[in-house]
Amino acid sequence: MRRLVFCLTVICVMTRSAAGSWAATTLEKIDRTGTLTIGTRTGSPPFAYVNKNNDWVGFSIDLVEKSILPVISKKLNKTIKLEKKESAPPTRIPLLTSNAVDLIAETMTDTQSRRDSVDFSLTFFVTGAQFLVKKGNPMSFDLRHKSIQSIAGKRIAAQQGSTNARILRERVPDAKLLEFPDQPAAFQALAQGQVQAYTNDGIQLAGLKAKAPKPDDWIVVGDFYSYEPYGMAMRKNDSDFRQAVNIGLMEAIESGKYFEIYDKWFGPKGEVPYPLAPDTKRFLQMQVVPK
Repeated sequence: MRRLVFCLTVICVMTRSAAGSWAATTLEKIDRTGTLTIGTRTGSPPFAYVNKNNDWVGFSIDLVEKSILPVISKKLNKTIKLEKKESAPPTRIPLLTSNAVDLIAETMTDTQSRRDSVDFSLTFFVTGAQFLVKKGNPMSFDLRHKSIQSIAGKRIAAQQGSTNARILRERVPDAKLLEFPDQPAAFQALAQGQVQAYTNDGIQLAGLKAKAPKPDDWIVVGDFYSYEPYGMAMRKNDSDFRQAVNIGLMEAIESGKYFEIYDKWFGPKGEVPYPLAPDTKRFLQMQVVPK
């Protein structure tokens, strides 16, 4: 009898412990582990990539380390470490919902459909979709001077689960769309002639071109055919954590730290020169709410 009571007690304690761990908020999880775990890219310069020194670096990573991590550390009254795990369009939402990561910090567009599964921070970058083609390819002329309907019948690479792929299917159903798991795989297909163009957000294509073995062989073409506001994604209905992330971003924008980080990666001497448009800067600043 005593053995039965002991076993039931152990089961009860284990059940309560498991339920408690699953019910923990993100901040409670970070407090317990001492670590903020982010999902980010390994091949999307300059947002997040592995450089020639094998360091995992980038604009998104700097934003978390220098803006968000200090806010969380202050809130929890302890030093919080940063851990990075690789994410890609097909895996990033599952990584969040399975509790493998706490925050997606990369090149994820905030969309209405994705808000059914995750919550987003305020917008920290704005871009739009374009095409990367080999210089001299007739498609470069067509995409410069005609609409995206000119890709009908052409082999176009895109990333799995991307908004670009969805939009092209809707707007140019006759395009021969080939989807790849990540940007390096898509670019390899383009370089090997398996596809005639690769579509992604313009800033990502600019980064890919800048890091290519022969950058001058490639050209980014076409007007933006989509609006891509990047936000950091997190589990739904976790308002305290979302508030901490947003405070970090807002304080960085208000203090000018955001623009220092931007200049490091996108300025004239940055990894991928990409001037910040005055309208975009104003948009970022307008997201900062009064204290």
